[in-house]
Amino acid sequence: MPSSNARWLDRSTLLALLTILLWSSLAALTSRITSVTPLVLVGLVLLFCGLGAIPFWRQWRAPLVTWLATIIAFLGYHLLLFSAFRHAPVLEANLINYLWPLMIILFTPLLLPQHPLQRQHVMAGLLGLCGSLLVMTDGSLHLQQLYIPGYLLALAAAITWGFYSVLSRRLPAAPAPVIGACCLISGLLALVISHFSEGALPWRQIPSHDWWLIIGLAMGPMGTAFITWYLALRDGDPRRIGALAYLTPLLSTLLLVLINGESLQLRHVIAGVLIIGGASLGLQGARTKRSRRSASS
Repeated sequence: MPSSNARWLDRSTLLALLTILLWSSLAALTSRITSVTPLVLVGLVLLFCGLGAIPFWRQWRAPLVTWLATIIAFLGYHLLLFSAFRHAPVLEANLINYLWPLMIILFTPLLLPQHPLQRQHVMAGLLGLCGSLLVMTDGSLHLQQLYIPGYLLALAAAITWGFYSVLSRRLPAAPAPVIGACCLISGLLALVISHFSEGALPWRQIPSHDWWLIIGLAMGPMGTAFITWYLALRDGDPRRIGALAYLTPLLSTLLLVLINGESLQLRHVIAGVLIIGGASLGLQGARTKRSRRSASS
């Protein structure tokens, strides 16, 4: 009989952990690119992400609903997130964005009736909300009005990615190259929209170090990570993976402090503890349900 540790470290969990490691570098890398608008940055990175899927074009077979949902999620989430980084302090916008694992826990019973909402999930939502409010209010009762647009953009990004992550379990299954193809199409759409709304693409004004950062984003946190995340959610429990994903803000915040020189304050630490504690409660609820099922079988 396999041990509980063996069941915990299954393929979906390992893929989720790999994704978490890749995503932890997203904010640190993205915030260092300032030579282009968020829309151009989204387009270039997603375009490079999708180039690797071109040799596998024969496997680009999936229902239309899978194509539409994935393209809208990829384009919408990253545009919201990159815009948030321009309208609020990166560290704070990043913490609010990382409410998306909590959104996965909360959206799961709504979109997947076989995973009902439990008391632990309600507590998880309240703790996550408290952590988010602490970041937005600067520890006081007054919102930092200057950054409210950035805060709202980051929150919208979290809702978008949490919703899509759970919805992907209900979408018809598709080969992994389809995810890369969705990146390619999303990138092209972003660049076309940028051309008509912002003018000609600023190829010459992008310095070489920004190009390297864009390629790094495409290969790691916005390339390989998309595929590993899709495969993890396709086969794993969304609530467990959503709770596990709260390792990401810890690693991401440390990288912002170490690499970008961001200022880590006590309220950021407290907010992180609240948000991660809420996700841990959600994880406990998922594991308790599995234990009861195992005992009754």
